[in-house]
Amino acid sequence: MFVLVEMMDTVRIPPWQFERKLNDSIAEELNKKLANKVVYNVGLCICLFDITKLEDAYVFPGDGASHTKVHFRYVVFHPFLDEILIGKIKGCSLEGVHVSLGFFDDILIPPESLQQPAKFDEAEQVWVWEYETEEGAHDLYMDTGEEIRFRVVDESFVDTSPTGPSSAEATSSSEEPPKKEAPYTLVGSISEPGLGLLSWWTSN
Repeated sequence: MFVLVEMMDTVRIPPWQFERKLNDSIAEELNKKLANKVVYNVGLCICLFDITKLEDAYVFPGDGASHTKVHFRYVVFHPFLDEILIGKIKGCSLEGVHVSLGFFDDILIPPESLQQPAKFDEAEQVWVWEYETEEGAHDLYMDTGEEIRFRVVDESFVDTSPTGPSSAEATSSSEEPPKKEAPYTLVGSISEPGLGLLSWWTSN
């Protein structure tokens, strides 16, 4: 679920922080810049693990701050494909079941990846597994807040860096603004036995 990623960046330390230890100031600046941010094709940055190398610091004309090239390792949330995770159901929609890990919410289990046969209850706004038994079908509801075990089957990174307006956007300013996309999304599946709500597989 979590991996260590080697990174490199140039860190600017303002002069009023010169009295502090350099490593402490650099660690603070790196966490300000990266913590809880998604790096494209890397994952969700959590926290600095360690600093492996500091190169020479420079002070440029007109800027009293020091600039130091830093090599470091960062803890990143980036589960591998087919990894089994446990989260909580955040909500349901026609798109599928939305799952949260507490610190990461952009997880979707699409309808075709649910236990089958499944149906969407419009009145309750929940997905239901129509579990077949010898006595007939039993409806098992996927309620908000329930713990759910799922397999990671796909991931998607979207470059959300700001861009200038295109000519088409400039001529159609009256149109609705584009829907904001999540920079990092996981797609899950609960189609196998043992996956799904923990309560389904817990014997009383």
